[in-house]
Amino acid sequence: MDVGLQAKAHQSARKVRLPRLGCRTLGDVRRLPRGGVSRRFDKLLLGALDRAYGLQPEAHVWVDLPETFDARLELMSRVEMAPALLFGARRLLLQMCGWLAARHSGTTAFTLKWAHDVMRSKEAGQGGEITIRTAEPSRNLEHLCRLLAEHLAKTELKAPVGELWLNATEVVSLDERSASLLPDEAQQGESLQLVLERIAARLGPDRVLRPVLTEDHRLEWMQMWQPVPMPLPRKSARKAAEPLNMPQPTWVLPTPLKLATRGHRPLYQGVLHLLTGPHRVEGGWWHRLGEGCDATTGHVQRDYWVALSEHAGVLWIYQERLASEETAWYLHGVFA
Repeated sequence: MDVGLQAKAHQSARKVRLPRLGCRTLGDVRRLPRGGVSRRFDKLLLGALDRAYGLQPEAHVWVDLPETFDARLELMSRVEMAPALLFGARRLLLQMCGWLAARHSGTTAFTLKWAHDVMRSKEAGQGGEITIRTAEPSRNLEHLCRLLAEHLAKTELKAPVGELWLNATEVVSLDERSASLLPDEAQQGESLQLVLERIAARLGPDRVLRPVLTEDHRLEWMQMWQPVPMPLPRKSARKAAEPLNMPQPTWVLPTPLKLATRGHRPLYQGVLHLLTGPHRVEGGWWHRLGEGCDATTGHVQRDYWVALSEHAGVLWIYQERLASEETAWYLHGVFA
């Protein structure tokens, strides 16, 4: 007989025999001779009684969590619209968030799969799936539900659905922070990253961009734009660009504007007064622009200056080094 069935049989036997012996409370059982209780019942009864009175330590069995999370849910009724799958998927997400919390981890990607009803057309197939990715590891149930809802709103089911599966595709360890017993006003509400992630899920990953600094001193390539919910793997993540020790303009012109000169002095809404400089920037010979034999490089040799205009404010101008026109000045940015 299975060990679990034996334990249940002994437990049911104790429930029947103890009342027949006049034992209604734990005190009644404790007043019985221990030798007779041990012979009439098993040792589990005496052990449970001693632990109840603190004579033996309480031994708890640790729950062994699975290495991966993969849960299944059979729906109560067939679902024909994809947004309605969120009701069942939320139950699976709740289980996944509990599993992540127990493992002190968060997920950056999870997959929801569904199985079509048996009574379906051949073209519908057996089911479908959708993978949700997050910009940073998270186990926030509400945030994951909102992300899933945005993706399901753009999904069309080919046949009614009867079963769901949820799998934590990518799991990352989280650095736990000490939580306060008092509510923190600064942590109330959603962070900017979560808001942008949800907007990107609704409008598309290529419609919401964020600037990212690069390790390049050339002003045109000092930053790049990439989708907001596009995390970089930890092993291949870009190194953060070190701050420059030279001033940087707030606004950059798409194409540098060549300035007029008067007596070798640049003009822009009046004569410009040079404040600081030169700040030399040189490099980019490795950067090829275009394709084919006519491709050019992004190599620059410039001396930048911070200049003051009486009407236009503080400007960022430069001269080309080693150029044929030594007195040529260009406006490249505006400080604001």
